Amino acid sequence: MISESDIFKTEAKKKKKAKFRGGEKIRNFDDLKVGDYVVHESHGLGVYQGIEKVEIDHVVKDYMRIEYRDGGILYVLATNLECVQKYASADAKKPKLNKLGGQEWGRTKSKVREAVGGVAQDLVNLYAARSEMNGFVYGEDTVWQKEFEEMFPFEETEDQIKAIEDTKKDMESSRIMDRLICGDVGFGKTEVAIRAAFKAVQENKQVVFLVPTTILAQQHYNTFVQRMKNFPVKIALMSRFRTAAEQKKTVEDCKTGRVDIVIGTHRVLSKDMAFKDLGLLIIDEEQRFGVTHKEKIKKMRQNVDVLTLTATPIPRTLHMSLIGIRDMSILEEPPQDRQPIQTFVCEYNEELVREAIGRELARDGQVYYLYNRVANIADVAARVSKLVPEANVAFAHGQMKEAELEKIMLAFIAGEIDVLVTTTIIETGLDIPNTNTIIIHDSERMGLSQLYQLRGRVGRSNRNAYAFFLYKRDKILKEVAEKRLAAIREFTDLGSGYKISMRDLEIRGAGNLLGQEQHGHMAAVGYDLYCKMLSEAVKNLKGEEVAEASSTTVEIEADAYIPPEYILNEEQKLDIYKRIASLASFEECDDMRDELLDRFGQIPVSVEHLLRISMIRIRGKRLYITEIKGKDGNLSFTMDPGAKLRIEGVPELLKKYGRKIAVQTKGAPAFLMGYRKTGLPDKDEENLLHTIEAILTDMEAFLLPRPEEKKA
Repeated sequence: MISESDIFKTEAKKKKKAKFRGGEKIRNFDDLKVGDYVVHESHGLGVYQGIEKVEIDHVVKDYMRIEYRDGGILYVLATNLECVQKYASADAKKPKLNKLGGQEWGRTKSKVREAVGGVAQDLVNLYAARSEMNGFVYGEDTVWQKEFEEMFPFEETEDQIKAIEDTKKDMESSRIMDRLICGDVGFGKTEVAIRAAFKAVQENKQVVFLVPTTILAQQHYNTFVQRMKNFPVKIALMSRFRTAAEQKKTVEDCKTGRVDIVIGTHRVLSKDMAFKDLGLLIIDEEQRFGVTHKEKIKKMRQNVDVLTLTATPIPRTLHMSLIGIRDMSILEEPPQDRQPIQTFVCEYNEELVREAIGRELARDGQVYYLYNRVANIADVAARVSKLVPEANVAFAHGQMKEAELEKIMLAFIAGEIDVLVTTTIIETGLDIPNTNTIIIHDSERMGLSQLYQLRGRVGRSNRNAYAFFLYKRDKILKEVAEKRLAAIREFTDLGSGYKISMRDLEIRGAGNLLGQEQHGHMAAVGYDLYCKMLSEAVKNLKGEEVAEASSTTVEIEADAYIPPEYILNEEQKLDIYKRIASLASFEECDDMRDELLDRFGQIPVSVEHLLRISMIRIRGKRLYITEIKGKDGNLSFTMDPGAKLRIEGVPELLKKYGRKIAVQTKGAPAFLMGYRKTGLPDKDEENLLHTIEAILTDMEAFLLPRPEEKKA
């Protein structure tokens, strides 16, 4: 049979996907709930008490209510939410609230700012050292590269294509690559690495692929050999599955350049390993390597391109990517037909275990039973075998002899073993599509990213998969363990690895970015504000202009709020307020209108006013206006003292508005303007908004707007 596509070359058309805008992914994750701790940049740490409707001078608006120590209450206009962040810190204990109007918060910020300066200096030195050193410049894709990529048996996702393009661009530039590929388990990170490795080999460079476990090294080795079998690429494996003689030969071949790609565990970091011309280092799941391993990696990577693959980046790595010290690509689009994993968190129950295993075996599937203590793993395997006598049960752990472990794993992959009782050696990268149930014993003892990785061992096909996180019966869980299990239950969607990392960041803290100790200053001001202060300090030291944290306050006689009958859910309402407050262009405002119309129906007048006021604030900020007030038929525009005026444009404004407008120049420049009140409240509001928008348009003629800020 010869199909049409064998004769005529056809290209699969792909739909264009909107580019990732940093921060967008975690917008919903960061939602506030009543009782959460929040940080106001000017007033400090308080407790969020919900949204309240407040009427002042017959004008109704929504305010966020924050309670401080000694009963102090702060009302923050719901359109000014950018100065309020959710408090996140490593400390499980309750933080100390600030007192409204006290000096304490100012002193805390000063201390943190001082400490941040030192961390920023170290980061900038690291960044500068990387930027000054020139890396190898790779050429454009060869014919072989294109042929190799066309042989990929699956259809790439849009995110994958973007990550591959960015990686190649890094390799083709003179700057040394340090890119983090953050993608969910099974979302195609390995393919990005394979293509980068193949590109490096094209230019006679050697590649090291560093992985945390022996089993994963074997699996990656098989994948690389299979993908590159039609090309003259020599691939070697360095792990304890290899005999001493085989390892010795690989070491010699690496020194002479006969090996192109070496895949291995920390064995490749040994002193005897040397390379003729190492060009690319790929690290899979760097959080699995200890401090001593990382020091060795640092020495290897001084002038070598580095690609790091992870599903759940450690807080320090994620943070360095978020503030721009490392480049990051996010894969969040699932492969076709992939189903979310059904997740259950419950007490240990033998009947539940029996039923879960029985259901999986009934559809000819296989099961992982994770028990992370080698001492009595054989007893647990015997207990499981007794529970499900019809199943073929075996156990595996990292202290077994190489030959025995390899034999068991190959038998499990071949489907000869039904239930594999195992330790966390299966945690990373293992891909067995027929295994779609995992039962984790004593799950409360494990870390959040570890739990997430383990869950990712199932659900690698188009079948429904099940993950059971079991904890000891009648055991009172510690608060941190409870938070972890709650997070793993909450984030079941495909592509949640990034969110899991952000939650881990919240539970554990980021630590000192360049050292081993946790950083107390982060607990003092909360993670988000710490990030912001650090980012500003880094920009200052790099000589970049830091836009002053100024915003435009709009106080006018116009009802601008979301009525409770329009959006019933409090969290949804807060989310919409936050998004309206962060609008940055007319296009985004139009998109928001469309979304509101689609989700909640006809837009009320008060919500329309809210959208227009948000755009007035954006325009005002660009024109250095700090305050716009409208009351009793008078308008005033107060300018920032640093506003850049074009004096020659002022007469035109005066000519247009005649005596209606006055220019006040003492102190901060200000423009005072009278507007006509119609006597009808709704028309009055419309007239007022229209007048402000018209004046802002005219002001652009004599003001130099501040540079466009890049969206973080």
